[in-house]
Amino acid sequence: MSAQPDHATVTPYAPAPGAPAELLGRLRADRRAPQWVPAFEREWTAALEESRATFSLAVLYETLQVWQARLASAPEVDAFVASGYDDSAFVETAVPRSRRR
Repeated sequence: MSAQPDHATVTPYAPAPGAPAELLGRLRADRRAPQWVPAFEREWTAALEESRATFSLAVLYETLQVWQARLASAPEVDAFVASGYDDSAFVETAVPRSRRR
């Protein structure tokens, strides 16, 4: 008989202990730092609070993954925007469904 419960989930991603500080350093070095650093700090603070309340690190890992992906994809997004390709036909406006006609 195993001491481990059958329903225990395994976290697929566990960042290094210094990963949040490293990411914050990379965000501060980016040209988007004035917008991104405060946004990351707000999301990280909210994730810490939720983690304390739920005793789960999942939200911290998710927040870290999302910001790592944002930073990693930024050069491709910049290149796309610089290409001048007009994709406005594919971008949905932020109008609530109740106000659409």
